[in-house]
Amino acid sequence: MAEATIDLQDELETHRRAVDTEYFDLSIREIVRMVESAEVVVAPAYQRQFQWKPDVQSALIESLLLGLPIPAIFVATNRDGTWDVVDGLQRIATIMRFHGIDVPDAPQLQFAEDSLELTGLTQLTSFNSLKYDDLPMPIRLMLGKRYLRVQVLSDKSDTDVRFELFRRLNAGAIALSSQEIRACVFGGPFNRMLEELASTDEFQSLLKLRPKNQHNATAAEQVLKFFAYRDSMDTFDGKVTRFLNDYMKSRVNDSDLESDRALFMKAVAILRESVDGPFKRDRVSTTPLNQLEAVLIGISLVIGSGEEPVRPPAGWQDDATLVEASTKGTNSRAMLTRRVNRARELFTGAA
Repeated sequence: MAEATIDLQDELETHRRAVDTEYFDLSIREIVRMVESAEVVVAPAYQRQFQWKPDVQSALIESLLLGLPIPAIFVATNRDGTWDVVDGLQRIATIMRFHGIDVPDAPQLQFAEDSLELTGLTQLTSFNSLKYDDLPMPIRLMLGKRYLRVQVLSDKSDTDVRFELFRRLNAGAIALSSQEIRACVFGGPFNRMLEELASTDEFQSLLKLRPKNQHNATAAEQVLKFFAYRDSMDTFDGKVTRFLNDYMKSRVNDSDLESDRALFMKAVAILRESVDGPFKRDRVSTTPLNQLEAVLIGISLVIGSGEEPVRPPAGWQDDATLVEASTKGTNSRAMLTRRVNRARELFTGAA
């Protein structure tokens, strides 16, 4: 029993050492300044989450005016010293909207022409219908001096810890997808390339996604899988999220990406010549993503071998081996290898 206790304690301490946090009490004035100067950054993936109704936004401002406690805002430190918002978008966006100030580089958070008019207040009822500029100067000064607790996850923390923090704190009604979180945690040239490739008309023409996946970085994750599985298929252990995280972490600072970009777009071009419209198989209304990634990887392997890909025979999307390996036990190395190899055979004419 004593040995088991020591093992548990060692595991706990190992993971605790991977976390480095501190906190600050910042005034509303300082928070507004930091957001306006892009010292506090709201990642693009987060912007779609701002959905508080005006009465809820107004209630937050009322609480600040009354000096009521507000939950802490969580941020993560970047190497350039800026902070990424992890949890607290609704509060930050509400404060910026009340002040009538645009959030930099955030198209969905432009408030200069859409400042908040207080409504539905239950205690400060005389403040209803007022905007920030309508408040007397002493009240504006008092509001600016109110403090919010900001919990900071240091850039010295392990990136796995950062990913897990983002995941746990963004599990609301419009939770971020794993790829949206990766874009926040592993931002850099490689991530920008993934997003650019995912948004190309050529790749988009192959996709018919379910409505819920059309705006949550599913397309970018498919591009990531293309590179991750192609380069590291032999190490895939079935744990998709960790596998993709590790691969993206390994390439976060890569900047020599032209050959990657060219290979992906060539594979996309060849696949587009082999299908009519979005990539689908018979009796399936949306794109089967496991099958799509395998086909693109298979094509890229043909290209990499120096061969010229051939157009498979009609109905190839419904090839029994390819479909079975794309629909049964898909998150295993054996099935991944099987569907990629079958796709490669189809595009070499060896079928």
